[in-house]
Amino acid sequence: DAQTLESVRRTGGEAAPPAAQPAWERRLVPGARGAPDVPVYIINAGKAGDARPAILHLHGGGYVVGTARSQVAYLQGVARELDCVIVTVEYRLAPETPFPGSLEDNYAALGWLFRSAYELGIDRARIAVLGESAGGGHAAMLAIAARDRGEFQLALQVLSYPMLDDRTGSARTVPKHIGRFIWTAYSNRYAWSALLGQPAGSRRVPPGSVPARVTDLSRLPPAFIGVGSIDLFVQEDVDYARRLLEAGVAVELQVVPGAYHAFDFIAADAPLSKRFRASQIGALRRAFG
Repeated sequence: DAQTLESVRRTGGEAAPPAAQPAWERRLVPGARGAPDVPVYIINAGKAGDARPAILHLHGGGYVVGTARSQVAYLQGVARELDCVIVTVEYRLAPETPFPGSLEDNYAALGWLFRSAYELGIDRARIAVLGESAGGGHAAMLAIAARDRGEFQLALQVLSYPMLDDRTGSARTVPKHIGRFIWTAYSNRYAWSALLGQPAGSRRVPPGSVPARVTDLSRLPPAFIGVGSIDLFVQEDVDYARRLLEAGVAVELQVVPGAYHAFDFIAADAPLSKRFRASQIGALRRAFG
């Protein structure tokens, strides 16, 4: 409910304070027509004319909570490891801003990133999108929108336990051992209903709002999809990977035995989490050449 949502937002906070290096800055970039400017955090920007790879990052939080600012410290580590530029987007949250507001914020940030590539020292041919949970859902939505609008070509989509299907936990039940920890069927129904402005699992949804309901998945960027075996999203994520493969899209799928939702953030020092993060970094490194 609204009271719980406000409480979660108020107590969310930063996972860790950003480090001094790699350097980072907050900037406002132009939003979509009629929409407000979009705050972004730029991490490890290069010198004008460099040709380094880049990542557009979209934070998690079930479409209703979370901040880009809270992810800067984590992303500094990714930027350091890959020697890349990262831009993370402070998109507007539901239910105050239902679909397509957040998608348009993310698309505006992607457009700005491509247009600012020379200034930021970025190689336009090596731009990936990365997101966790709802951020993974946003990354998948953005990859679909970029394909459909024909303006930008992404090198890779890295989807960590992505939130892809509003029907999970509403129109479609899951086995009892799945989705018991961290993110439940109840959470999923609330969050998707907030984003869509209608009950989760309804017969129709706004076009492009639910990646799992998009019928044509061809011509999308290669994908890395990772999810835990007891995560609420495991079935929808595996099914999305299968459908991408059938559509001719190269996919690396990793199902982590015994892992729950967001395990790599909650238990970041666990060997399982470190291996999972290393797999993501490996996929990005290969995509960046």
